[in-house]
Amino acid sequence: MREVAIVAFGQSDHVRDSAETSEVEMLMPVLHEVLDRTGLAARDIGFTCSGSSDYLAGRAFSFTMALDGVGAWPPISESHVETDGAWALYEAWVKLLTGEAETALVYAYGKSSPGDVREVLTRQLDPYYVAPLWPDSVALAALQTQALIDAGLTDERALAGIAARSRAAAEANPHAQLRGAIPPGEHLVAPLRTGDCPPISDGAAAVVLAAGDTARRLTERPAWIRGLDHRIEAHSLGVRDLTDSPSTRLAAERAGAFQWPVDTAELHAPFTSQEVVLRRALKLDAPDSTVRINPSGGPLAANPIMAAGLIRLGEAAARIHRGESDRALAHATSGPCLQQNLVAVLEGE
Repeated sequence: MREVAIVAFGQSDHVRDSAETSEVEMLMPVLHEVLDRTGLAARDIGFTCSGSSDYLAGRAFSFTMALDGVGAWPPISESHVETDGAWALYEAWVKLLTGEAETALVYAYGKSSPGDVREVLTRQLDPYYVAPLWPDSVALAALQTQALIDAGLTDERALAGIAARSRAAAEANPHAQLRGAIPPGEHLVAPLRTGDCPPISDGAAAVVLAAGDTARRLTERPAWIRGLDHRIEAHSLGVRDLTDSPSTRLAAERAGAFQWPVDTAELHAPFTSQEVVLRRALKLDAPDSTVRINPSGGPLAANPIMAAGLIRLGEAAARIHRGESDRALAHATSGPCLQQNLVAVLEGE
């Protein structure tokens, strides 16, 4: 199979409110950063793919405005996915595997601040049986958390430890929104406390993919994508075991995550309880495990919706670029209670 690698990664500084900055203004510095790192110009990119949500922007076809930051003239080969940018990366990866392009630019952005994210995300729910009840994203995550506690798989103290570890790791991440010691806080939706939940974040991210010798020419240490797969759970929450994630386990198996040990795992777990589910599904919960989980701070430190999953892949790749990791796992999710899951395995030379 043709080799494809992530050769550059960039992200914005994630903030609570970017009211004075448009999506294009937020995105352009990130696009320039990744292109400058590779020495490529926009005209050298063979395929461009983006991830975002019109529901967050509040207008139809909002992604076409973001193309102003890329430059769509002369005409370019371009596509868009109405989900997290990790799935845009998947589309670009397939494009390069087929030989239709040598390089690809993938970007994603999200501004959560203008509206009520908890209400916006109800649009992901089953429109007949669940959405009319208006359970928001935090309430559903709390339902999953309570199921884990009732099963004896975690408790509030352990969840507070996950939050503390993640935000302590974010101290070394200049782009993180929340860093350092943050108190668990009051119950937001019991048993979840404010410290168990992700911040409201505005931000953007981009990566450049390249194939074979092109990747080796563009960077000293490419982060080769050795496997990539995504799976989905049943849409109805009532038929799922919320304490487990079979789709994550299957995606990891198909991506080759269990063939050799990884040293780093960037997990897209917006809520502390979801990290518990993912660690079990990905076999990272052994007491003697030495895998570094979310050394960037993860989505508990910054959670720009529609870009946070792509950032997990980018952060894992960046550690390989810097020589801090040899084999990393990256995970992205979309939908309520880890409904859709993507897993990638990245390796250095």
